[in-house]
Amino acid sequence: MSNENVDALEALAVATLGEAAAHRTLDMLAIDPALRTDRGGTVSRAVFAMALNIGLFHDLLRRVPSGDAYVASTLARGGRVMFDHGALRTIRFADGPTGALPGGEDAFTRIFLPLGYEMAALYPLDRLKMTGRAYRHADHPETIPQFFLSELHVDRFDAEFGEAAARVFGTSRDPLTPAAKAVLARYNIGETVPLADAIAALPVILAAFDRQHEPPRFEDYQLLLSRSNEAAWIATEGNGFNHATDRVADVAALAERLKAEERPMKERLEISASGRVRQTAFRADSVERLFADGALRTVPGSFYEFISRDIDPETGRLDLAFDTGNATGIFAMTSALAGATR
Repeated sequence: MSNENVDALEALAVATLGEAAAHRTLDMLAIDPALRTDRGGTVSRAVFAMALNIGLFHDLLRRVPSGDAYVASTLARGGRVMFDHGALRTIRFADGPTGALPGGEDAFTRIFLPLGYEMAALYPLDRLKMTGRAYRHADHPETIPQFFLSELHVDRFDAEFGEAAARVFGTSRDPLTPAAKAVLARYNIGETVPLADAIAALPVILAAFDRQHEPPRFEDYQLLLSRSNEAAWIATEGNGFNHATDRVADVAALAERLKAEERPMKERLEISASGRVRQTAFRADSVERLFADGALRTVPGSFYEFISRDIDPETGRLDLAFDTGNATGIFAMTSALAGATR
């Protein structure tokens, strides 16, 4: 088939995930028809951004059995997932990069901004010694998933914590190749990208959403955990998707049904100050991770979240905001109160 007739979004998904996994994931998601119109052998920034999110959603379900089971039941009921946003965590040292990675959110704004994302709002997460930022797509803000990108400020902790953080995160490598950076540079100046170049770049850019540092020493993990559940989580999970979120019509009713089904639900809803944004989640699934001593230990992994958004009466459009209180409550889903097993 010539490139003139190829659905670029499908082609990117198939090349990256394989045919079966790509079609399974595409069938799970409610995708804006406007994102299925790129043909003629080039890929717009919006379609590339959606393909990136499809890859990230697939990876999240691969790591989160509770989320995968929920999605399977949704499909069995004849539904689809409206992928609202994904979240990831980064480390910010007071000065300089994080190993070979740009510091904090800079490791991802170099991806998001060329792909058409704009920073929509800043959310201080002072209790967690973190800052969150929402990145929203300029072309299709309601139908391309947002990113909730947070960074943990190492300099807000004590010196002992800073030394452990430097040992753990200082080993980070930069996964982006010159070819992938060149594709992002083309998007950054407003060009479309040949399909073959986009196919080559997508797996490399997806690799940025992973752990880039070496397995941590268990002693360092425990020290980070004693000060910050979030730092300990990043030590084992890195910059992987912390959660993916399903936008549903009535999250309260859904939560009651899922509790009745004995799913691993958060106890209560998080409701924004405006009342228009309501969130809940499954508790994080446990995963086994390798530590520097060669031992596998059980730690909290990622999780699956649910959100309902109402219309903002001032704009007449969907309220796409987040809420500091909601975010702080949702972050607790990955708490490791007892730490990793020995």
